[in-house]
Amino acid sequence: MSVDCKSIFNADEQGQLVKAIAAAEQNTSGEIRIHLEDYCDGEPFQRGLEVFHTLKMHQTALKNGVLIYIAVQDRKLAILGDKGINEIVPPHYWEEILHALKTSFKREQYLSAIEQAVHEIGQKLKVHFPYQKNDIDELTNEISFGKVS
Repeated sequence: MSVDCKSIFNADEQGQLVKAIAAAEQNTSGEIRIHLEDYCDGEPFQRGLEVFHTLKMHQTALKNGVLIYIAVQDRKLAILGDKGINEIVPPHYWEEILHALKTSFKREQYLSAIEQAVHEIGQKLKVHFPYQKNDIDELTNEISFGKVS
């Protein structure tokens, strides 16, 4: 990828991703976030975990937040689920979605790959954390960018 994290998606594409998150969350109490930064020092899962906590994703009531973390320039990716969802999904579930994401990224299908990952995560959350009529959207659906700490 030759673009930085803030320009990889134009405004319309960012809007598409936000809509994909909103659609995925319509049927679940789960929360999905996407975070993009340029570089990842070290292992992407560990960096994703730092971002997860910085974005306060661990503070959802049912511990059912999921983060898609992408370091654009380094081509490093991670998907992290909170305790509530991790206790339920089968072993290697996140790795399967991550593998599909990486495969599509190699073909430079960034937007469709992330949309598909969001959809799949939403389907899994829907099964285990169905929408409740008193559900509150606990986290923003906006994409976050850049180094956070």
